[in-house]
Formats: sequence, structure tokens, C-alpha cells
Amino acid sequence: MADLNPVALWRNLLALPNESRTKTLAVAFAVSTVCAVVVSGAAVILGPIQQANLAAEQAARMEEMLASMPEMAALIEEAGGDSLEKIVVDLRTGQIADDVDPETFDAAAARDDPETSTVLSAEEDIAGIGRRPDLVPIHVLREAGQLRLVILPISGAGYQSVIRANLALEGDLNTVAAFSVTEQGETPGLGARIEEPAWQALWPGKHLVGLEGDIRLDVVRGRATTEFEIDGITGATRTGNGITNAVHFWLGPNGFGPVLDNLARGEL
Repeated sequence: MADLNPVALWRNLLALPNESRTKTLAVAFAVSTVCAVVVSGAAVILGPIQQANLAAEQAARMEEMLASMPEMAALIEEAGGDSLEKIVVDLRTGQIADDVDPETFDAAAARDDPETSTVLSAEEDIAGIGRRPDLVPIHVLREAGQLRLVILPISGAGYQSVIRANLALEGDLNTVAAFSVTEQGETPGLGARIEEPAWQALWPGKHLVGLEGDIRLDVVRGRATTEFEIDGITGATRTGNGITNAVHFWLGPNGFGPVLDNLARGEL
């Protein structure tokens, strides 16, 4: 009867000639198994750390964006540190998700969870995101009951990455207060320039909606010529188009459109 003791089997294997096919395959299998376990273990251990670092980086970008708006920064400081309210909205209803704690809500997990996201049709999915989260955290600033600022997270497919950004609107919900990219993987020296402060500084004061109620804000090729246009980045037309599509989607009926309508009516 063969000895099935693992130690004995290993010794017998090592005793085989180095040119033995059995020994070669067994050693290769053992090495690949150990490597797979190490890689999987590292992914499990480092995953939460990477997510925490990404969240910290995005929070830092939010602070930088607010600091770039002196009027709003002064208003926030005057009103107190907690005056910028974080709420989670349900895009299916345009209302606040009262049963969700904004401080513990995991937006990244909600994006991928079929229970808290909606698959978009090809016609709806102008931003190229595939699946829209139903629950999204936004930030709102009010002064004496009047809306002064709302910060919306938007995302869309760029040339070679998903672009995520924060779009801040003034109280009229039609004027851009600031724009800040929080995540991107576009071509260095070309599309990646959307992270440059000089380009993001082109956004404040631009308008979103035309007289007929249509969203007109666009990143154009070349120089902007109207209040609805942002200068394009030379050689990065697809990246600019991706941001335009993201703005149009997230401010439209399948994005924050119903939320903004409720904010304008004072019902949120």
C-alpha cells in the first residue's frame, strides 16, 4: 500500500532526478500555489489600506477645492466647521435617503452592488459608466436657510480611464463654483492635465443651462468662446468629451436632475 504521508511524498518527490517531468511539474505547481496564496493574501490585507488612502486623497482634494473658493471658504469658517452638510440622496426619487448614515456610507461599495445601483441602457449611458449608483453622497451649504453651495460627485469614461470629479455649483444651481478631479488615469502630459490647477481654474463662473433648459456646458476643442464652454486640452479631445458627457449625464434626469429640482424648490 502506498505511503500517503505528505512528508514522505515530498521526500520521494525531491529524490527524483532533476530532469524528471513529474518533479518539474510538481515543483512548478507548488511554486505557483505558494505565489497565488501570497498574492491573494496581500490583496486582502492591502485592499482596505488602499481604499482608505484613496478616500483620504479624495477628502484632501475636496478641501483643496473649497480652499480655492475664498468666498465659500470664508462662509464655511464663519458658519462653523459643520456647516457643510453631507447627505446621501436617492437618485431614484431625488430625495434624501433617510435610512442611510452619511458618515458610515460606503459610496464605492454602493456603486458595484446590484441592490443599490441601476444598469443603464446604451441610450441612457452617455457617460459610459454602465451602472449608475442609486445612493450618492453630496455636500450642501446653506446660510440663513438659503442654499449657497452644492457639491456633486460625477464620473465618466475618459480616453483610457474612469474620471471622477467633484462639481461645485453656486446657490442658483446654474453657475459653476469649482471643479476638481479626484481620480483619473489619462495619458500623462495630455489628458492627465485635467488635474492641473490652471485648467480647473477655467470652470468657476461658467453656466450650465441655456434659456431652453438644456444642459450646454461643454469642454470644447480649442478656446472657449461662450459662458457655457471650457477650453479643451490640445491632444486630449477624448478626455474632454468624456468630461462633457459626464457633466451632461450627472446633471440630467438619470443623474442629479431630480435632486437639483428639489433643492431649487426648497424641498430637500
